[in-house]
Amino acid sequence: MSEGAGIRDGDLPDDLTAAEAGMWQAFRNGTVYDLTSGDTVVDDPHGGHPWGPERTVRARIVCWLLLDGPPALAGRVSSLKLTGVQISGTLDLAGGTVVPYLEMKGCRFEREILLPEARFTTARFVDCSVPRLEAARVHTEGDLHLPRCRFHNGVRLTDAHIGTDLLMNQAIVYRDRSGRSIAADGMTVGQDLQAELLESHGELSLRSATIGVSLSLRGARLTNPYTRLALNAPQLTVERTLYLTPAGVGASMLSGATPARGTRIQRFECQGGVRLDDGRFGDAVDLERARFTFTEEQELSLRRVQAPELRFLGEKPQRGKVVLSGARVGNLVDRASAWPGPGNLHMGGFVYENLVPHGPFPLAERLEWVAAATAEYNPEPYERLAAVLRAGGEDEDAREVLLAKQRRRRESLPLAAKLWGYVQDWTVAYGYRPGRAAVWMAVLWAAGSVAFAHASHPPLKGGDHPVWNPALFALDLLLPVIDLGQVGFWQLRGGWQWLAAAMVLLGWILATTVAAGATRLLRRN
Repeated sequence: MSEGAGIRDGDLPDDLTAAEAGMWQAFRNGTVYDLTSGDTVVDDPHGGHPWGPERTVRARIVCWLLLDGPPALAGRVSSLKLTGVQISGTLDLAGGTVVPYLEMKGCRFEREILLPEARFTTARFVDCSVPRLEAARVHTEGDLHLPRCRFHNGVRLTDAHIGTDLLMNQAIVYRDRSGRSIAADGMTVGQDLQAELLESHGELSLRSATIGVSLSLRGARLTNPYTRLALNAPQLTVERTLYLTPAGVGASMLSGATPARGTRIQRFECQGGVRLDDGRFGDAVDLERARFTFTEEQELSLRRVQAPELRFLGEKPQRGKVVLSGARVGNLVDRASAWPGPGNLHMGGFVYENLVPHGPFPLAERLEWVAAATAEYNPEPYERLAAVLRAGGEDEDAREVLLAKQRRRRESLPLAAKLWGYVQDWTVAYGYRPGRAAVWMAVLWAAGSVAFAHASHPPLKGGDHPVWNPALFALDLLLPVIDLGQVGFWQLRGGWQWLAAAMVLLGWILATTVAAGATRLLRRN
């Protein structure tokens, strides 16, 4: 019997082992081929218990079935569903088109899986032990499932196209020779990418990837002590939300659902730098309770990110930097304890439209937040905060922010300008507290009226002068523009002349600072 004729007739090839013959028949029948023993220790694909020839099939036979297998039995749909099977050799489907449904659960692969440029409808590898998955440019019409699998030398999904969902929940991935755990640059996922409770030991690279719905790394642990980045995802596009949030552990629950009471929670943890520069997110970037562990050189980089909402609600990194330069968000949802201290926060060009603080975030702490982001004086963060507060109806707080900006600017000025700044601050608070000018004016007027009531004031001209009025005379000195008809008719000598000059000078200072403040107010409006 020739091999080709046997395939067309559905007969078994002559050189199959008993395990392979059973797999062949299960394929034609579309049923699950289960070789588990019932002992959880023995059946653990990640354990050290050896599996003998009775549980081993050759990768070549698996490829034969998937690429050019026998016809299904009458009334059945051929599919390959293996449980507890060991595959020897390299499973090489590179460039092939796999029509049958493929599902492998609890299987061991002795060597890597090669799927570059292969095409599938749906492929599921669940709780399998795999040395390496090489699947650059793989194409699936449906899902690609890799949950609870362990990949000892990384996963490559560069430029892959996943028609619906990519699932990697609870997978454990170790780095390859280049230091990457998952290389998925340029990947496209039609719907969700779920990698909840993922353990990544190396760089998770998603550069220029596109996710059609949401990207969930809930409860994931990313560790990369070897290079700078644990998550490298510049130019990432997520049509809805990126979740770097907690997940329930050990609970049977839908992705993203609220854990039941008593469920243990695992945070998203990242040991190594995070790069999300130039990312586009349709709904939000959610960092609730996220924990980042950086070295001094590493950072959480959100440069030029665009999202309707940024939920910055994680733990404050003890070291490293948070960079939001050029980012644009609608709502900034944050808490005071989440932000790093001075020198470790950079917000140049960061634009946000609304502030939604969680918990108390008083204005004094908000000003410290801005100061922490400006190691050197930069007016932009202050002006952005003031604009947002004013848009929210908090005009008084907005003025306090602008006053803080002027005080911060003063520290960068030369000595003479700095002294003039102190004068403006003490008198009218740079024009942002106009009521203070009225108080100073009233005090100076009252003091001047009392003082000039005791002053000698011979007229400059014989009978051509108004009646002496010390209160009007003091007010005429203080008001630099308005003439009340007192100054210029009386002659003062000695200390009274110096007092009059001082009041004129103080009047000009008050008027100048009030005018400057009014000008700023009109310009803002």
